Amino acid sequence: MGEHRRATGLRQVELTDAALRIVATRGIAALTTRSLAAEVGISTGAIFRHFASLDALLEAVVARVEAVLEATYPPLGLPPLERLERFIEARSSAVGNQLGILRLVLSEQFLLALPDRGSKRLAACVEKTRVFVAGCLREGQAAGALRADLPPDTLAPIVMGTVQMLALSGAKPRRRAAEARAVVRGLLELLAPLPKRGKEHRR
Repeated sequence: MGEHRRATGLRQVELTDAALRIVATRGIAALTTRSLAAEVGISTGAIFRHFASLDALLEAVVARVEAVLEATYPPLGLPPLERLERFIEARSSAVGNQLGILRLVLSEQFLLALPDRGSKRLAACVEKTRVFVAGCLREGQAAGALRADLPPDTLAPIVMGTVQMLALSGAKPRRRAAEARAVVRGLLELLAPLPKRGKEHRR
């Protein structure tokens, strides 16, 4: 019985990951039970042995997105800059390996296709990311480790855009990791405290 449940759980993950691949490569309109069955190599009827309905499958896709994104948050006890750096590298890598996540989160079409509860959960993922990034920036500013001439809510979209750009990189995983580290270093330089002006520059 335990083996059966585990096999079902693995198949459900396989199906949700396959759904994300379809969305990433062919778009949300291409996600049908037929295309999903073909992607995994099973019959369309077999899908419904693992999910009671198409809505249940879509809810599972949302849950998979939540799980992947949740795993990219570093421990809260780390200093804000280290937390931000680890987050950018982990999130860009995770989303880069599952580009369907980015397409789903940014796609109005998918949000409309989802059951209402599912679209609200995805919107909550985006908001949690924004709050996390802004919080790291706010703490970094308070500690004097980041520039304070712009509010955290203004800087947060720059960080989030950097994550998206890294995720969309066509580089292979190892090269993507090196690219992420280089980009994060550059980003942190841009976010570094501004040098104080000398008296000769003051009016």
